Amino acid sequence: MINMKSLKWALVLLIACLPIQASAADYYVEINNETGYTIFYVYVSPDNSDEWEEDVLGKEVLMDGDSRRINLYGYKSPVFDIRLVDEDGDSYTFWDIDVSRLDITATIGDLDK
Repeated sequence: MINMKSLKWALVLLIACLPIQASAADYYVEINNETGYTIFYVYVSPDNSDEWEEDVLGKEVLMDGDSRRINLYGYKSPVFDIRLVDEDGDSYTFWDIDVSRLDITATIGDLDK
């Protein structure tokens, strides 16, 4: 017959041996547009991705001098690559941004070359 104390210890050991999986979390980044141009598209992808995800602005735009909070749901890491595209089609790319620690202020000096 198994006593209750032994059963509890066996359960604790079993749980301790289970693999720990990183759980998804929600993040956000504040984007400030100081480029002198209207931003039409904002693409955000995890830093380990080879492709850009869909535009997170949708039908909205980010006027010069305005800022927008972009919510990022269900990711395992707070590190993202972020690309802004302005009215002329010029892009401003920010690589490996830890959105849990940094927001973005885009200026004309951030224009991709």
